[in-house]
Amino acid sequence: ALVRRFLSMEKLIRPEALPDVKLATNAIEEESMRDGHRQVNIDPGYLSQAHLILATGKGYTHRPYLRDGIYADLTLIYQGKKFHALPWTYPDYADERQLAMLGAIRSRYLLQLKTAEPA
Repeated sequence: ALVRRFLSMEKLIRPEALPDVKLATNAIEEESMRDGHRQVNIDPGYLSQAHLILATGKGYTHRPYLRDGIYADLTLIYQGKKFHALPWTYPDYADERQLAMLGAIRSRYLLQLKTAEPA
């Protein structure tokens, strides 16, 4: 049975680092393969005040190219004090429980921004 986990990292990353993160998670996925089949699927992304972006290796109309074969997938937008799914949002991310969880992570993120030292 498929087990899903959503993880939020405490350390903030810059959006331009997303392709590097995706390439690293691709390597983890490859290392964990058994008999040519993936055992894990890792979808890294970043959350901002305005949206949730996931990294993907598949291009599409709503996925601008970043670099090194990696595209940005606009997955959710934040409007009216909550996250909203888009027509192409995967059901896992459109679920009301996940939207609420991501809203809580966004609140923590905003607190982190207030206390972060300038780069």
